Amino acid sequence: QVKELVLDNCLSDDGKVIGLSSDFENLEFLSMINVSLMSISNLPKLNKLRKLELSDNRISGGLEVLAERTPNLTHLNLSGNRIKDINTLEPLKKLPNLRSLDLFNCEVTTLINYRESVFTLLPQLSYLDGFDADDQEAPDSDPEADGDGEENDDYEEDDLDEEVIDDEDDDDDDLEGEEEEDGLDDEEEDEDEDGEDDEEDEADDDLPRGEKRKRNLEDEGEEDPEDEEDDEDD
Repeated sequence: QVKELVLDNCLSDDGKVIGLSSDFENLEFLSMINVSLMSISNLPKLNKLRKLELSDNRISGGLEVLAERTPNLTHLNLSGNRIKDINTLEPLKKLPNLRSLDLFNCEVTTLINYRESVFTLLPQLSYLDGFDADDQEAPDSDPEADGDGEENDDYEEDDLDEEVIDDEDDDDDDLEGEEEEDGLDDEEEDEDEDGEDDEEDEADDDLPRGEKRKRNLEDEGEEDPEDEEDDEDD
């Protein structure tokens, strides 16, 4: 019942596939990256296999085995192998469902008109090295890129909102501080005025009773009756 099998970085036996058998008939995904493969001649019959990862190995040919053992293959990754000529890829013509082929870091990619030649040789292909014949990227080549961008934008917007809120809080704190200072200034002025009144009252208490009464009358704009009697006598 195994549908996916990953054997990456496991050493092959003398460059060949060992251990795989037709018992894995339900396999749909098989990955053998960097296992020092030189040949896939021992690959078992896997009719349901859709995706085969063989990157970073030493394969230089013998691809006709794929049409015999994996007839329904849709994705094949041969990046980082020793494929040098376009003709080496000719057996892949017998894979009618092959839609994606990767040959990154293979010497064949340095040939003039490499992409045009491969698409001509394998007309069933939709994508070569992640791009179609019009250099449009495969839609699912990097599915998380757009999602990460949206999250970052939301994160930046949240940061901006928080900064605005912080600025408003700072302004409120400044206003409260100014109001408290004004309140303190008013209290100090009231205390100064009260202090002056108290000093005047104390000074008046030190005067003789007659002088104090006279002073109070002068402050109120009235004349002392004794002064009026003195004027009449004169």
